[in-house]
Amino acid sequence: MSEALAPLRANPTAAAIMLDIDGTLAPIVQHASDAHVPEPTRQLLIAVTRRYGLVACVSGRRASEARAMVAIGAISYVGSHGAELLRAGWTEAVLDPSVEHWARRIHDFGREADTADLRRRRVRFEDKGPIVAFHWRGAPDEDSAKAAIDALAAKAEAAGLRTHWGRKVLEVRPPVRIDKGAGITTLLAEAGDGIDAALYVGDDTTDVDAFKALTQLVEDHRVSTAVRVGVRSEEGPSAIADEADVVVEGPAGVRELLTLLVAE
Repeated sequence: MSEALAPLRANPTAAAIMLDIDGTLAPIVQHASDAHVPEPTRQLLIAVTRRYGLVACVSGRRASEARAMVAIGAISYVGSHGAELLRAGWTEAVLDPSVEHWARRIHDFGREADTADLRRRRVRFEDKGPIVAFHWRGAPDEDSAKAAIDALAAKAEAAGLRTHWGRKVLEVRPPVRIDKGAGITTLLAEAGDGIDAALYVGDDTTDVDAFKALTQLVEDHRVSTAVRVGVRSEEGPSAIADEADVVVEGPAGVRELLTLLVAE
């Protein structure tokens, strides 16, 4: 791993460090609202922020929620899988114009879909602004809950919306491109020519889009070095290891990575 990080460590002010939160900085928990970034990890991330040119957290959560969870105002947050950008020092996130006019329709769909039957099955609804999510992790009968979610996905697709599956979660999204790859591409483009190397760390299917975006940025000569770090977990997709340059073991492995990034 040290060898892979060497180009970033050699010129940190020209390097971007971008990390997923849930399953990467924070351990996966049964209820997403209970997740938190351990303080030792947070302190390491603060040290990384002081050394590297651009540091960002990239999350499926809303950007404001991601910042409240990480509690570091000096870094940027890409929220809602790339649909929102909350720059370091900003007070409000900016929503991608291509999805802005879909937000009300998505919200209306989510409100109508959050029925008493879903709540009885212990399916949890989450409002992510331009995205709504339905979680069935920990439901008393996960198979029954999943069957209800399958029917909901079919209804969303029939309404012209897009569905995206994660680890025991269904997201309903606008029918436009929203993914972490597009989000980090925009983030790096706005950073200008000062960034020449980039690292992305993630553990789930949505993070594979970011890995592929980094590959494309190298091919387009927009950065000279890209390091894709996969975080291994029991429920994680095999594509994470397939697409990654380096694989670490869970959030503990991410802490080791952050330690290496700031080591003298």
